[in-house]
Amino acid sequence: MTSDQEPNCGAENETSDGLKTYGAVLQALRDDANLTQEEFAPLVQYSVHYIAKIEQGKRFPPRDLPQRLEPVLGRLAAKVLKAAARSLNRKRGLAAWFQQWAALEEEALSLYAYECRAIPGLLQPESYVRALCERQLPPYSPQQIDERVAARLERQGVLAERPHCAFSFVIEESLLLRHLGGTGVTRQIIDHLLEVGRRNNVDIQVMPLRQEDHAGSDGQLYLAGVRENRWFGYTEGHRSSSLITEPGEVSTLLQRYSRLRSQALDSRATVSLLERMRGAL
Repeated sequence: MTSDQEPNCGAENETSDGLKTYGAVLQALRDDANLTQEEFAPLVQYSVHYIAKIEQGKRFPPRDLPQRLEPVLGRLAAKVLKAAARSLNRKRGLAAWFQQWAALEEEALSLYAYECRAIPGLLQPESYVRALCERQLPPYSPQQIDERVAARLERQGVLAERPHCAFSFVIEESLLLRHLGGTGVTRQIIDHLLEVGRRNNVDIQVMPLRQEDHAGSDGQLYLAGVRENRWFGYTEGHRSSSLITEPGEVSTLLQRYSRLRSQALDSRATVSLLERMRGAL
């Protein structure tokens, strides 16, 4: 993936229309086969809720949906859906370079994240998202801020929609000590981390501020495991990112993430630290 400029309002409106068109096409193909959403969803191995969101134009569809659809609805239907997908080059409120990773998030069976710059997007409460957007340079317009906040919160739906996906997060303690946005925002972050961490499929660990053995010196990293035991890595810089697909490179990131987890506080110790930090605010 390459860096790109932020989309203007016209481009965003085209994307919104494209999502609605794609959803309408999918629904028409499904209806033509006399299948309900409840019947269709398990045949393409996605949840009913996810299919409903796609048909409503509220979710960016997975790349392999036409491929999964072909054995169910036929080759012509798959070709029609692929044609509808050509208009989906952006997702409303998400930066251009982030599009492909956002789609992988919605397909993943395992999602891992190590962050040293900001709280991971899937764990950010609304107040923190807004604080980040308000501090961007060059400044976002109020409309752009609202769109990015809405997109970030919508992305977080995967935590509830993918109960069988294993989520793991390693977060630097310094991110909580920074108090970005103020004490009130930090209090909401900690409360949110404690709440999300109660989910059976979510593991949140804090990396202590002082840690002599630290495998994250190269910066943040994200990993997604999808079907057929395929893994992808993702790293991000200023207005750009890299999607890593070469197996050897991804293996290196997996090794580093495994070491980071062993160096961070375990889940119980993390909860204890968060509760102490919350009480000190």
